[in-house]
Amino acid sequence: MGEAVLRHEATKRGIDIEVDSAGTGAYHVGEDPDDRYTNFQQSRFPILTIRHCRTISTCKKHNIPIDHSARQVKDADFSKFQYILAADESNLRNLMAKKPREGTATVRLWGSYLANKPISDPYYGDIRGFEQCFEDCTKLSNAFLDEVVSKN
Repeated sequence: MGEAVLRHEATKRGIDIEVDSAGTGAYHVGEDPDDRYTNFQQSRFPILTIRHCRTISTCKKHNIPIDHSARQVKDADFSKFQYILAADESNLRNLMAKKPREGTATVRLWGSYLANKPISDPYYGDIRGFEQCFEDCTKLSNAFLDEVVSKN
């Protein structure tokens, strides 16, 4: 969701930006964004797949285009991207440990651009958690863009 929201907020401002999303672990590599409704309709075991529609449905509700398959952070990302934003302290620690010496990316907690708080993980909750995550991503995207644009 964060990738889609950041890209959308940048586009609204007329900012040309490359945004990608990757995890520090390989938990969901190759999976599409959380699409619970679709999987619920297609699955015999909806309890196992109910988590798969809320990211997409939340983005669609707010007219945010989303199209992404999960991947894991690569060493090359630390040179390819100028900024790498961590959703929480655990991911920030993992990113800092993984960052190669020659990596040039600024690695920060995404929340450090506003209230210095992590983005709450909606994964195990209900739709309200996804709405809160969307609101957080929107605020943090704008705070990040405000700071980055003012520097350049």
